[in-house]
Amino acid sequence: MTEVRKAKLFKNGASQAVRLPADFRFEGEEVFVTRDEATGDVVLSTRPGARAWFAFFALLRAVDVPDSFMGERPMNTMPPDRGMFDDAAGPQHRADRR
Repeated sequence: MTEVRKAKLFKNGASQAVRLPADFRFEGEEVFVTRDEATGDVVLSTRPGARAWFAFFALLRAVDVPDSFMGERPMNTMPPDRGMFDDAAGPQHRADRR
């Protein structure tokens, strides 16, 4: 289960700061701050990509994809075996290049 602890808020000049408990401290000099648009929660992270996933799923909901999209795609099939040095053109085109 996720551990929940309280952190103290204080003013540092014109900015608000958070004093984190020792076991929640970050390495380095800065963190990335985002706000979850659905809940309003503020999230601190060492990775900048948190908003990228939100934007991806928002786009996914906004695009009208037809039910037939990729309907002909064979599922769970392995790609054909090719040698390490075979090119994308395939063996049928090798004789043409000689």
